[in-house]
Amino acid sequence: MDKLAALYRPLVWLDEEILAPAVGLALRLWVAYIFFKSGLTKIQSMDTTLMLFEYEYEVPLLPPDIAAYVGTHAELILPVMLALGIGGRFAAVALFVFNAIAVISYPSLNETGKVWHYAWGVAMVPAMLYGPGALSLDYLIRRRFTSDNWPAAGARL
Repeated sequence: MDKLAALYRPLVWLDEEILAPAVGLALRLWVAYIFFKSGLTKIQSMDTTLMLFEYEYEVPLLPPDIAAYVGTHAELILPVMLALGIGGRFAAVALFVFNAIAVISYPSLNETGKVWHYAWGVAMVPAMLYGPGALSLDYLIRRRFTSDNWPAAGARL
């Protein structure tokens, strides 16, 4: 049994210390890239963006012009936070909600588009549940400014 445990321990270490943080970072970077690129597209032609929010998108609760500016800013700020892992859970939850609203408010979105939005939503779940993990500014800040008895960012309690 000790031999089995000796073989198992390095695998657990590899998963928890290397693979899980790397996969978490890869998912965060992928989602951040998608949303940031969309934000850059919106800000390059704000007139077109305003027109789309006026006539194409059906955003609930907000007037189209406010929704256009809020959406554009969200797509430029939240992905940076998610990628860097600063306010990681907040950024992941906010982008998750933003993503859901995008699907709801764009009735012309085809099935392929919906599948991509669902994939991005699923990719944010680990950051929402466990935080951005060890490869993040949240983790570095917590290690620098809190006592050692706090669980690591992303630790499964």
